Parts: sequence; structure tokens; C-alpha cells
Amino acid sequence: MIDITARFRAVKNSIQESKRANVKGRRERGIALFTTLLLLSLVSLLGLAMVLSVNSDMMINGYYGNYRGSFYAADSGLTIARQSVLNTMSATVSTTPCVGWGAGGATGCTSDPLSSFNGSTVISNLKSTYGSFSATNSSGSWPGSFEIVDNGSSCTNSLAQATGSPSTTVTNGLVTTYAYTFNYTLCSTGRAQSLQQVLVKETGSYILTVQAQTSTSKQVIASFASFGVFIDNFSACSAQLVPGTITGPAFTNGAWNWGTGGSYIYTDPVGQSGTKASYWFGSTCQQVAANSDTYKGQTIKPTFQQGLNLGQPAVTLPANDFSQKWAVLDGVGCGEGGSTCGSSAPPNPTNANLNSYLKNISGTSYPTGGATSGVYLPYCTTGSGCTKPYTITGGGIYVEGNASISLSIGKDSSNNLTQTYSITQGSTTTTVTTNIGANTTTVQQGGTKVVLSGVPENASDGTPSPGTMLYVDGTISGLTGPGQGQAGIQDGVQMSIAAAGTINITGDLIYAHEPVTLNTSDTLVSGNDYNQVLGIFTAGGDINLSSSYSNGNLETDASMAAINSSCTSGSSSSSCGFSTSGSSHSSCGGAQICTWTTVGGRIESNAHGVSINQGNTYFDRRFTSKAGFAPPWFPSTTLPQVDIQNAAAPTVTASQPQRLSWVAYPQ
Repeated sequence: MIDITARFRAVKNSIQESKRANVKGRRERGIALFTTLLLLSLVSLLGLAMVLSVNSDMMINGYYGNYRGSFYAADSGLTIARQSVLNTMSATVSTTPCVGWGAGGATGCTSDPLSSFNGSTVISNLKSTYGSFSATNSSGSWPGSFEIVDNGSSCTNSLAQATGSPSTTVTNGLVTTYAYTFNYTLCSTGRAQSLQQVLVKETGSYILTVQAQTSTSKQVIASFASFGVFIDNFSACSAQLVPGTITGPAFTNGAWNWGTGGSYIYTDPVGQSGTKASYWFGSTCQQVAANSDTYKGQTIKPTFQQGLNLGQPAVTLPANDFSQKWAVLDGVGCGEGGSTCGSSAPPNPTNANLNSYLKNISGTSYPTGGATSGVYLPYCTTGSGCTKPYTITGGGIYVEGNASISLSIGKDSSNNLTQTYSITQGSTTTTVTTNIGANTTTVQQGGTKVVLSGVPENASDGTPSPGTMLYVDGTISGLTGPGQGQAGIQDGVQMSIAAAGTINITGDLIYAHEPVTLNTSDTLVSGNDYNQVLGIFTAGGDINLSSSYSNGNLETDASMAAINSSCTSGSSSSSCGFSTSGSSHSSCGGAQICTWTTVGGRIESNAHGVSINQGNTYFDRRFTSKAGFAPPWFPSTTLPQVDIQNAAAPTVTASQPQRLSWVAYPQ
């Protein structure tokens, strides 16, 4: 018997089991597709990441490749530009055979051999040549290009002579070696294949040395104005040199004497005839053939920026002041050593000569029997040579007897510059005012006034030009300007003041515009050269200094000479040198002069013992940089030189530019 209930339960269970199996199968359907899609997405993302990574690397590599290509193009441009400037600089050097350069040099040798070089012009030409992109190589093997252009505030091309350049070596009054230093900035923009550019800025310096080549010797004439300091008789272990700064060539026919009272700075070559220099330590003097010495713990070491040269040939001194006397009369002057002025004139003008040329303010000629005082000028009133009544015919002003002189400057109603000489003898003051612009000379004494046509002229070189010789046949008791720190020498005025006896400088003598900087660099001041120059000369006395100013200082803008070949060495009271007098000043240890500033040079036969705390000489560089430039009729000397006709062209040595900085700017 079949159990129907049990059978029905079994069938029911089977059906429910089948339903559960079907439901489970439906839930697992599509899992493989989902897995496949997920894996495919991951692979795609990885591929995209790889593509982006590779593309970034290619862009970065391309950027740096173009950057480096542009950088190297700019650097190559700098190399081309540097060499171009160096070639231009070397080619500009004068090839004229010179035994040396300076005012005493031969024709073509009076200016320095690189005087025509202009850094601004060179840079302008460089930018014109390479102002647009140029290939860095001619074969085109590398596609880089560069241009030399200014780039706003980042870089400006420039080339200029460095401060203190050139340094020089002077032999017998002429410069035989110039060492030039030029500072530069070059701006090169490089470009490779793309438009990407790189600016490279470079700064540095060029050094160019020019050396004169010489051979056969001869004698030449050189102005003593080419010395910053010159001393003829300076015995070893004698008076100590006043401490201070000395620029310009320095030379002595004796031996330099330095002490412990202060520092000594020489910016130019220093020479002497003696084979040993003297160093004073208190009362003890040491003579050594070196530039420094030490004694009992004290060291004297002057600063020689261009060396100390011992055992050099002596320099010949002028014999007298006859040239200066004659210069007043005829504007020519006669040669040193007693040579004549013209075919029959005596070396030293006689009273008859003075009578022929000179007249006072009243038109009265200089007395044939001589005079003891008076101010005379060379002018005519009648005759074929007198172009106008009362016309200046000579070179200056002649003062008979002792006098004091004051210099001052001014302008006339038409703004012409004037120079006034106030000459006082006893109670009489005569003023002489020269006016180059109006071409007049005005003489006034009390209520009497005479206006002369023309101004004194210097005709010593055959080409007359304004120049005044003021000669005092006696002592100048006081020579000064209008006051301390005030200008007394006018622009455009060239004058020399000479005396038969001592010249007492009692106040500042200052140019209206200083031609050089008053510091150790001693460089010409741009725009301040008006051909203004003052010379002071005595062959029969001292140039004595005194200061009535409260600070005890004194400034003399002049080349000064107290020299004569007849002056013998001896005690400090010997003439033909610089001396001091007047009140002492407690502000500088009781010295009569606290600081003496010279703009020009100082030349003397004998070194005196003086009361000067410090003496600074700033050499007037125009005396060596301008052909023939010196105070009119200033004393000169004969120097041993070489024959220019047997001299070779100068040698030029150019060092490779020295890089100081090198900076790149991506553009």
C-alpha cells in the first residue's frame, strides 16, 4: 500500500529544491563580463598614464634641449662679441713709432696710443653688426643663432675704461708703457630651433698693454710741468719729505728721504739718481736699496703703485729766467741756457730793449736809465705795426720792483669771461684786466683808465694764442686769490707768474673749474678742461707758503718751480725751494701749514725743512695727455731720449678678457 502523503511531500520538496537552484543560477549570471570589463578599464588607464608620462618626458626633454641649445648659442655669441671688441681695441692702437708719449713727445706721440678709442662707439658698432639673429657657425652644422642687443633692465651692453686706468711707466719724462683696463658688460640672446630664447649676461674686463720700442738716443726738450714732484738737490739722510699723497711722475737728482711722521702714497713711477733711498727713524737714518725699511720695530713702507727706480740719469735744470723776461716783451721768449731771441737781441733784455717794447699806463716808455718801480705793458700807440691805437704787441705784464698780486675773475656786460691782476706797490694799485672774448686789455690806476686792443699772446710755437706772462723784477710779497676756497683763475686763461726773487704765496690760488679729481685716482674731470692753466716760477728765490686762514690750509692750483742750475745745495735756508712762514696752527700740531693741496706740480732745486703737516700733490694729467700743454713759457729741460726715426712701432699685448660674472635669463 502506497503512502500518498509521503509521496506528495517528496514531490513538493523536489519542486522547492528545483526553484532554489534556479534562483541561485540567475544570481551568478554576468560576473565574467563584469570582470572582463574591469580588467580592460585598468589596462586602458595604465596605457593612458604611460602615454601621458612619455609625452611629458618628451616635452621636458624638448624644453631643456631647446633651452640648452639657446644657451649655447648665446654663449657662442658672447665669445664672438668678446673677440670682436678685443680685435677693435688692438686695431685702434696707434702704430706711429714712438720713443714715448706725452707733451714732450715727437709728432704723433703727444697723445696716448689709445686716445682715439671710444668704448661707446665700439658697443654701438657691435650691436649694429649683431643686432639681429646671426648664425653661430658658417657651415650651418648647428642651427643656433644669437643677437647682441640691450634687454631692458636685465642687461645693457657697455664698455668703459676702469677708474685709475691707464697705469703708466714714465722714463725721462715720457710715458713708455700704458696698461689699460676696460670694464665691459655684454648681453647675448641665443635661439635654437624653436622660438625659445635665452639671455646670457657677462661682465668682465680687458687688459691691454702698449709698450714703446726704442733705439738710437738723442736729446729732447721737455717741460718741467710733466713732473708731479721734482727735487734737484736732495742729499741722502737730509730733510725728511712731508707725508702725503703724490700723483704724477716723481724724481730727484739726489735721494728720497722718508720718515715716520705719516704715510706716503705715490700713484706714478718714482725715480732718483741715487742708488739708495734714505729712511729716517727719529734721529737715525738708514740708507737701503729697497722700497721699505725696518729699524727697532718701526717700519717705513711708502706705497709705490708703479715702482721705485734707483740709479736713474740726472735731469738738467734751466739756467735762468731770461725766457720769461723776453716773453713779456715779444710773446716769444728766448731759449734756455742764454740763447738769443732773434738775430741781435741779447739773452737778458737790456734797459734799451725794455724801452723799445714797454709803456706804462700814461704811454711813457720804460726809462733807458732803468726804474725802481712801475707796471709796464708791451703796446704801441703809432706806427705801421700798430693795427689800432693802443694795441698789445707782446706777451704780458712787466712789474719793476717788489709788488703784491691778487688774482680775481669776472664777466663783462656781454658775459665775456675776464681775468684781473691787481698789482700793488706801496700805495699804488694797478689793475690789468684781460678779456679774451672782447679781445681787450684794460689798465686802470686810480682815476686813469686805458683800454688796449688785443690781449697778451703766446707766440713761442709760431701760432699766437692768448697767454699771459706776469714778470716781477723783484720779490712778490704776496700772491693770492680773492679768498679761501674762491676761484681766482678764469676758464680759458693761460698764465705764468715769474719773479726775480722770492714769491710769497699768501692765499688760495684756485681754478674756476678743477681739471682733475682731488684724490688718489687723480683723473681728468669730464667737461672741466677749458685750457685754464697757471705756472709759478722763480730762478732767484724761494716759493714761500703762509696761511692766514683759521684752518691753516692752503691750496695752489698751479705747476710751481723754484729752480736754477746755479742754485747750490746746502742748509735749509738755501734759496730755490719751497719754504714756510707765518703763524702756527694748534689744530695740526703747531705747523705753519696744516694741509697744503697742490693741483699741478711742485719743482725745486733744494729741499727745505718746512712746517707743513701734510702735503698732497694732485698732478694735472693734461700736462702729459695733451700735446704741448703746459703753463706758457714754463721752464723746460733737456732729457736723453731715443731717435724717433729709428724707433719701431709699439708692441701691443692683449690678455684674454677676464670674466667676473656670467648669468643666464630664460626668455
